[in-house]
Amino acid sequence: MPLSDSRSHHHYATAPDRAGYAIAAGGILTGALIAGLVALSGQHAPIALIMAWLLGSLFGMLGITAVAAPLWLALHLAGWRGPRAAAALGAGLALFIFLGGQLHGFGMLSPLPDATQSLGSQALTAIVTALVLAAIGAVIALMMWRIAYRKLF
Repeated sequence: MPLSDSRSHHHYATAPDRAGYAIAAGGILTGALIAGLVALSGQHAPIALIMAWLLGSLFGMLGITAVAAPLWLALHLAGWRGPRAAAALGAGLALFIFLGGQLHGFGMLSPLPDATQSLGSQALTAIVTALVLAAIGAVIALMMWRIAYRKLF
């Protein structure tokens, strides 16, 4: 049974199968991102890149299902189902996850000493990297939204 939007100017509908396809696509795109990051780190062996893509896809789908799906369901039920809401959620989650990871759990985990960078330059690098990944997260979320939803009118 399609779920439709009656509170916004545009009306969007989805169905469970479309949501499943969107989660699969989001996982596959996340796996491609992970494989790209592995390649940027200097690893170019085909088996390493394939494994990075497969594991990135698997964990991407699990993460999307466990973290993003409940948040998106809350937005969907509140009537926030458009592409802007999807992009904001994707960017926000990517920003939070990557920034938290790069800043050692937002200070809850002890940072490893790095003699080559000051704390300020480490934080700046973490923020810039997280912003780039947030933009990528927004694009992935928009692609997922496009698969999951169709405009009614």
